[in-house]
Amino acid sequence: MVEFSSLEVKVYGGDLEKAMRVLKKKLQDDGMVRQLRAKRSYEKPSERRRRKRRESERRRRMNRLKES
Repeated sequence: MVEFSSLEVKVYGGDLEKAMRVLKKKLQDDGMVRQLRAKRSYEKPSERRRRKRRESERRRRMNRLKES
């Protein structure tokens, strides 16, 4: 079962430009932009493994920096 979370952005004073910036930032933080780009074209299994390994190493490095 797929679960969807909704993103909500309120528009204050008719300032649509600011609301769009906020929405883009929320989508980026949520990782949705990266997923959409990844789904745009086929990714070879070897490339997927390489990407997953790089992401894992990046997360580990960031966690080590936070602990220090």
